[in-house]
Amino acid sequence: MKIGSIDLGTRPVVLAPMEDVTDASFRILCREAGAAMVTTEFVSSDGLVRDAAKAIAKMHTLEAEAPVAVQIYGNIPEAMVEAARMADRAAELAGGHGADVVDINFGCPVSKIAGRGAGSGMMREPDKMVAITKAVVEAVGRPVTVKTRLGWDEQSKIIVDLAERLQDTGIAALTIHGRTRCQMYKGEADWTLIGKVKENPRMHIPIIGNGDICSARGALEAFERYGVDGIMVGRASFGRPWIFTEIRHLLDTGSEMEAPGVEERVALAKRHFQLSLDLKGPVTGVYEMRRHLSCYFKGLPDFKETRIRLVTSRDPAEIFATLDYVASRWGGTPLPDAPGVYGI
Repeated sequence: MKIGSIDLGTRPVVLAPMEDVTDASFRILCREAGAAMVTTEFVSSDGLVRDAAKAIAKMHTLEAEAPVAVQIYGNIPEAMVEAARMADRAAELAGGHGADVVDINFGCPVSKIAGRGAGSGMMREPDKMVAITKAVVEAVGRPVTVKTRLGWDEQSKIIVDLAERLQDTGIAALTIHGRTRCQMYKGEADWTLIGKVKENPRMHIPIIGNGDICSARGALEAFERYGVDGIMVGRASFGRPWIFTEIRHLLDTGSEMEAPGVEERVALAKRHFQLSLDLKGPVTGVYEMRRHLSCYFKGLPDFKETRIRLVTSRDPAEIFATLDYVASRWGGTPLPDAPGVYGI
């Protein structure tokens, strides 16, 4: 599968953008685990246009992540075009590797985004969505992709027709989450409409399916049943970046691999933590790792007190020591390969 000239290989599995989750340290781990491409946390077009330091910093990527997409969101056409141009120049503005792909977020369902008409709120204005996409494609020199949902609600699942219209703007790939905005993350993702988009003989760009992929077997079934070109994994990767290794192993060998044991998870958590410290410093690096450290060891018995130590300590040395304690205290303990913290 290719996005523009970027070859992601056969049946690629990519990391979904997740606010406060897919920072550089996590993206690097997922790439090392087998994710074919990763995406930044979403960046506000208004924030970029205002030259907000936080928004610009989110575009900072590293060579170790490539290929990487910078994702932008908003609902004002002029701001989206300017933000796309800035994402196109991410290496210049934010330093680092920059963007290989500019991705447009038309899928975020949270109220503070969708309620203001951005993210999946654009599903209520498909003409405007198409116009913004066309303007962004024409404004940048890199491949542009779109991530969206089935529709606003159960009565307006417009994705089959909308996919054609988005393709006509010149986008290089389309990712579809199998829920409406009103579903948020509740219920089961409906992959049948994703399959119908892929079956449409007029569609020729890659279609990436997203929603409820929480196991290697689930990813394989999605490829085989719905014929998608790629799979995007989101919430099931949180605290569980090895899901990409598991999926890749099944797709490539036909056999399932065992989930990592406690010692392996400790080693991965320590590498993740060190990356966070290196990239963000001892204060932010500790604070922003807490959400990850609370999830690496889900399912361990009698773990509450140790978990509290991991997520409340401000001292990196103490956290590393606690991780060593986890390995010595629970090493060899059977641990289920549970979905990520957000469930599926």
